[in-house]
Amino acid sequence: MNSIELIRMGVKNLWRRKLRTFLTILGVIIGTSSIITMVSLGFGMNEAFKQEISRMGSLSIINVNPSYEMYQEGGRPPGPHQKNLILDDSAVNSFIGIPGVEAVTPLLESNVKIISGKYESYISIKGINPDVMEKFEFKISDGRLLESGDTLNVVFGSFVDQQFYNPKSRAHYGQGTGSNVNVLKDKLELTFDTGYGEDQIKPKSYKIKGVGLLQEGDWEKDYSAFMPIGQLKKIVEEHSRSQNNRDRKPQSQQGYNRVMIKVQNIKEVQNIQQQIKDMGFNAYSLSDYLESLQKTSSILQAVLGGIGAISLLVAALGITNTMIMSIYERTREIGIMKVVGASLKDIRRLFLFEAGMIGFVGGILGVSLSLIASYILNSVGFQFMNFFGPGGENTKISIIPLWLILSTLLFTTLVGLISGFYPARRAMKLSALEAIKTE
Repeated sequence: MNSIELIRMGVKNLWRRKLRTFLTILGVIIGTSSIITMVSLGFGMNEAFKQEISRMGSLSIINVNPSYEMYQEGGRPPGPHQKNLILDDSAVNSFIGIPGVEAVTPLLESNVKIISGKYESYISIKGINPDVMEKFEFKISDGRLLESGDTLNVVFGSFVDQQFYNPKSRAHYGQGTGSNVNVLKDKLELTFDTGYGEDQIKPKSYKIKGVGLLQEGDWEKDYSAFMPIGQLKKIVEEHSRSQNNRDRKPQSQQGYNRVMIKVQNIKEVQNIQQQIKDMGFNAYSLSDYLESLQKTSSILQAVLGGIGAISLLVAALGITNTMIMSIYERTREIGIMKVVGASLKDIRRLFLFEAGMIGFVGGILGVSLSLIASYILNSVGFQFMNFFGPGGENTKISIIPLWLILSTLLFTTLVGLISGFYPARRAMKLSALEAIKTE
């Protein structure tokens, strides 16, 4: 019996008992769609977590702070890292040498007041290495990024211009008058004067120039300003001297407030982060939060997938039952096939084909039903979720990747073949003469 004859005979046998075949396939459809839909909800949840955390910053960036161990045990940290707790240039160079690190920049942070005519704003200004801003995913919406030759040039976050207010106006701070200040065109002054009379000597002001406005991105960049770290270090030291803080050590000797490390492959973030911790520093990244959320999502995904798997198990039992019933109904037919020369291998292939066909067709229809359900969840369900609060523009409740579709089709076909294995062996063992005598 060649393959074409086998396929034709198998399809004919399935079509002969259309209702029973349909009900058996329906069980596979329900099981398949249950598994895919349940698992797709887990993928959608993971993607939602990534999008939400990405608003806080990049998942491939590690932030390093000085170790707090230096404040414990009498100020002496344990172990061989006693000399490496300050985030100085030596520490920065050691981070650069770690395999998998793409870029490193120290950060110097200070709170300042920026004045534009009658408007002013208190913001956090950060000193950064201009050469690596692009690698740290600083994206410009207007103007340009900082360059190595810049001095008092500043790049502003997307929402900084909305933080300016008129102190003599009755409008409360934070209501925003951003339309009155253009940080790229207006004259700007930077000062360390807090305006609360805390300084004995009025701090010097610096004329700065806005050269770029960042795209709306994560929260840290949106409300901060950035200037070359060397220039910020210089004016911070000038301010310290002007306030008679001569006993205070320069910032360069105390180390940097923070160091940012860009990792080439996001999968290496945890490994590199652990290496930095082993050096004695405190290192954290947004992937820490993502990993915790993904563990919760994986547990929920496993539970949901298990519920769908039960449905598919019931469908597998249905396939076995259908094929066994088919043997009883076709006993005489099987005996005739053996008499006319059909081999045991042909009979086994016929029953396995029919069982596999039920699994495959049920898988295709189950995948189709899952895609329809996913579309409904992502359209109607997304609008329902927005009723309780705004979500991301591209947030999806259900995500079905291509590999899940293909692996599900393979799995359902395999379930069909396994379910038909016992009936096929039973058909092979039938006696040809006894089968022919059967009415």
